[in-house]
Amino acid sequence: MKKTLSRRRVLRGMVNGTAVTIGLPLLNCFLNDNGTALASGAKMPVRFGTWAWGLGMNKAIFVPKKTGTGFDLPEEIASLANVRDHINLLTNATYFRDSYQNLCHFTGWVVSRTGAAPKSAGFIPGETIDVTIANQIGNATRFKSLTATAAGDVRGTYSYENTNTPNAQEWSPIQFYTRLFGPEFQDPNAPEFKPDPRVMISKSALTGVMDQTKDLMSTVGAEDKQRLDQYFTGVRHLEQQFQQRLEKPEPIAACVRPKKVASDVPMGLEADSVALRHRMMTDLLVMALACDQTRVFNMAYSAAQSNTIKPGYEKPHHTTTHEEPNDAKLGYQPTASWFTRRSMESWAYFVDAFTKVKEGDGTLLDNVFIYATTDHGYARMHSLDNVPLFTAGRAGGKVKSGMHIDMNASAATRLGLTALHLFGIDKQSWGVDGNNTAQPVSEILV
Repeated sequence: MKKTLSRRRVLRGMVNGTAVTIGLPLLNCFLNDNGTALASGAKMPVRFGTWAWGLGMNKAIFVPKKTGTGFDLPEEIASLANVRDHINLLTNATYFRDSYQNLCHFTGWVVSRTGAAPKSAGFIPGETIDVTIANQIGNATRFKSLTATAAGDVRGTYSYENTNTPNAQEWSPIQFYTRLFGPEFQDPNAPEFKPDPRVMISKSALTGVMDQTKDLMSTVGAEDKQRLDQYFTGVRHLEQQFQQRLEKPEPIAACVRPKKVASDVPMGLEADSVALRHRMMTDLLVMALACDQTRVFNMAYSAAQSNTIKPGYEKPHHTTTHEEPNDAKLGYQPTASWFTRRSMESWAYFVDAFTKVKEGDGTLLDNVFIYATTDHGYARMHSLDNVPLFTAGRAGGKVKSGMHIDMNASAATRLGLTALHLFGIDKQSWGVDGNNTAQPVSEILV
């Protein structure tokens, strides 16, 4: 039968003088014959995300001996068994500090997210990779991007719009739930849709402001023009968000409003609390993606200078990496390794959560590309070499998974360049000075 209905087909009427629309449910005719794309031929959206953990790993018990598929899982990554075929592990990558000093727990993650080594503590060389990709794919959703942390701290974000503008992290499950699924959430599968008059007023006001921008831009100097351009870019996105909220969302079969979060995890950095907070934030974030509230996201298990606490042990993770001696029999720092194993357990949970959401004839994980980074290779030595990286997801069929790849001491920024290319950003190279590369990680590309 010929498909003649649009996913945006609605029944329209008036209630007390206000326009009301009643949407159709998600019918088979809205999808292609395989359920993998819209009937129009448009593909399922592909999302980009990052995940971060602090303080690297211990090479001897983290790095597999085998490369390629079916790689072994040493002690520190044994918890990845259930998701091994959904991820890629890249080892022996390098963050180049160039002519600057190695700023412990800072240089590494800044290189991985911006492509450039920072010249001083706290200095961010430019926008982070999630922002670059959000500017490409994030303007059609309620949120341009979402940033969350399990560390319970709004500071220490890994996401920056520019040198001086961090994207604050969501740290409270209750607040995150309210932001995502509170009163302003528009359920795409709800039978009725009524535009919020407050949004209508706000959009009208913004439109009036935007009409004045050209006159203002013509009256200021070059530096102020740059600042205003950054500001108005944000305002334009806000206007697009308002417009999106004034239209009936397309039905999404995978979108299910989660149960309301009843209470926050007690404040503190005990490993169990961090893991629980991570699970709660992950579940909310995954459903936000399933409901197409955003297509770009960041999740941090810990800050780069992780201060997670092991019950009964007097030192936090960061201090442990510096002060704990190697065990004579084991050949490594057992407590520091304990913390790394907890990080990997949460990484496994994060990846697995995306497999729980059915999307088309696959899962949500098939339509994401997640880029996971850490700040050091070997934290005890503040190493910027032998750095491990992960990817997860198949980016809509563009990426292979289940591989261990030896980066042979090449720039870690190769993976960032790969991500940029996957999302249609036409850059011949990415990175600055020693971190500049024109070589993507072709081994993982289909």
